[in-house]
Amino acid sequence: MKLNGGQALIKSLEMEGVEVMFGLPGGAILPVYDPIIDSPIRHILVRHEQGAGHMAEGYAHATGRPGVAMVTSGPGATNIVTPLADAMMDSIPMVVITGQVPSAAIGTDAFQECDIIGVTRSVTKHNELITSAQDIPRVIHEAFHIATTGRPGPVLVDIPKDIVDPNNPNSAMDWYWPDSVDLPGYKPTVKGHPRMIREAAKLISEAQRPVIYAGGGILKARAAEALRELAELTGISVVTTLMARGAFPDSHPLCLGMPGMHGNYTAITSMQQSDLLIALGSRFDDRVTGKVGAFAPGAKIIHVDVDPAELGKVRRPDVPIVGDCKAVIEELIKEVRQLQATAAESGGIAQPDRAPWDAQLKQWQAQFPLHYDQGWNEGDALKPQFCIEMLRDNSPEDTIVVSGVGQHQMWSSQFWRFNHPYTWINSGGLGTMGFAVPAAVGAKVGMPGRTVWAIDGDGCFQMTAQELVTASAERIPVKVAILNNAYLGMVRQWQELFYEERYSEVYLSPDLPDYKMWAEAMGCVGMRVEHPDEVVPAIEKANSIDDRPVVIDFRVDWTEKVYPMVAAGTSNDNVILGPEMGEGGH
Repeated sequence: MKLNGGQALIKSLEMEGVEVMFGLPGGAILPVYDPIIDSPIRHILVRHEQGAGHMAEGYAHATGRPGVAMVTSGPGATNIVTPLADAMMDSIPMVVITGQVPSAAIGTDAFQECDIIGVTRSVTKHNELITSAQDIPRVIHEAFHIATTGRPGPVLVDIPKDIVDPNNPNSAMDWYWPDSVDLPGYKPTVKGHPRMIREAAKLISEAQRPVIYAGGGILKARAAEALRELAELTGISVVTTLMARGAFPDSHPLCLGMPGMHGNYTAITSMQQSDLLIALGSRFDDRVTGKVGAFAPGAKIIHVDVDPAELGKVRRPDVPIVGDCKAVIEELIKEVRQLQATAAESGGIAQPDRAPWDAQLKQWQAQFPLHYDQGWNEGDALKPQFCIEMLRDNSPEDTIVVSGVGQHQMWSSQFWRFNHPYTWINSGGLGTMGFAVPAAVGAKVGMPGRTVWAIDGDGCFQMTAQELVTASAERIPVKVAILNNAYLGMVRQWQELFYEERYSEVYLSPDLPDYKMWAEAMGCVGMRVEHPDEVVPAIEKANSIDDRPVVIDFRVDWTEKVYPMVAAGTSNDNVILGPEMGEGGH
C-alpha cells in the first residue's frame, strides 16, 4: 500500500492505539494535519504549544498511557521544551512530534528553523530526526516503546516537511508496520537480582525502626497494590513523596504522609530516626533529604529503581536492586513470607518487636499534626487550607486533583486525603508554574467520567489560563480553584523568612486581573469567594456544573505560610513547625 509520509505518520499513531492528541498547526507540520481529518484520533487544538505538552502530561498521569502532542517547527518546537523537561524530571511517558523545515533547507537558517534535536537532547529520554518517509512507522513504534518501558519519559520525533508533504516525491513510501523493535543499546532491567532481593528481605527482618520510602516510581510501575501488600505483611509504615501521593492510602493506619521540605513532622522525623529505609521508586531528591550528609544518619538503605543511574547517585545503598518496582516488590514479598515461614518452623522470631517504634510514630502524629486556624469572626481572612479541606470534603472520593507549583501545591498535598492512586497530578521535579490548568484539561480528556479539580495559585493561573479557552471550545468541563493571595506566595514566604522581609517583585494585586470576568470571557462559569461561609456553596455549585469549565477565585489570607518547613540546605532535624510553635528538634 502506497502512502505519503503524513498519512503514514497518522496511521502509525493509530497503530499505537492513540485516541487523542494535543497540538497546534503551523507551516512545517501542516501536511500532517490534512490526514487527521480522516482519522479517528481526536485532535485538541490548544492556544499555546506549552499547553499541548502539559495536556499530554496530564493525560499520561491520569491514564498511564503515553500522552501525544504535535507542534510545528521553530517557536512551536521551543514552546514545548518546558513540558519535555517537566516530563523528563517526573518520568512521564510522552511522545512529541515536531515539524521541521524541508531536508534541503536544514542548516540554512530557514524560516522557523530550529535545531530542536540539539535543544532537547538533555530533556528527552530519546530524540530523533527522521530523514526518510520509509522510516516513519519504525521510528514512531520505537518512540512509543522507549517512552513507555523502563523508566518512562518523553521522546521527541522531528520530521522535515518534505517527507510528509504529498506533493513532494520524498514523501512516497510503502506502508508496513514493524512487529518488533531492534534497539541493541536499550534493554531495561525489569527483574530484580534474586540475591539482592534475599538480602533486602533479611535486612527487613532485622530492622527495628524501618520506614518504606515510596516514590513516584510506584505509580509508574502500577505497583500500588503490591506496596500495600508489602506494608501490611511487614507492618512497616510508609511515607509517600510528593510524586507518590495516593500510591498508599492516606486513610491506612500505616500511612505517614508526605516527607520533605514541607512534609509533616512525623514523616520527616521517622526517616531521620529510622534504622532502615526501603526506598521504592524514589530518588533521594534534595527536597526530601535536606542536607544530604545529615539525612537519616543511622539508616541502612535498600534502594529499588528501574533506572540504574539512580542507585548511588545521592546516597550509597546497602542493597541496590535494579528492576521494575512492581516485579521487585512481588519477589520481595515472597522472600519475606519465606523468612517468616522458616522462623515459624524453627520456633524463632520473624522480626524484632517494633511496638516501641510504632508507639513513637503514633505519639509524633498526635503531638505534631498539621495545623491552621480558620477563624469565623467578622473580618477573619479566608484560609487557603480551609478551602482545600472543603474542596476535599465536598467532592467525589475519586476526584483527580491537579496542582500548579508553590504554596497551593504544598497545601494541596498536605490537606487533601489521597486514598486512590493516580488522583494527584503535579509538577514535582521541574516545579513548572502554569502546569495545572492544561494538565487538568489533559487529565479530564483521559478520564472523562471523573471530577477533575485544578488547585492553582494566582501567579500560576496567569501563565496558562488561556487553555481554558481550549477547554470551553472542546467541552472539557474541568474545575479550577484559584487560591488568590495576590502574591507569588512561596517566593514571598522565602523573602519573609530568609531575606529580612525585603519583598522584591512578588506582589501581583488581588484585583488585576478580575478572575471572575476573565473566566467568563473564556466561556467558563466564574465565581468569587471572600468569606468562609461562601466556600461550600460555591464548591457545590461548581460540582453541579458539567457542561463547561468552572473557575472559583478564592480570596485567601496573603499572610499565610506553608508549615512545617525545612529550610533549604539544612538538616531535616531542624523542622520549623510554624511561627508560634518553633523548631521541632530531637
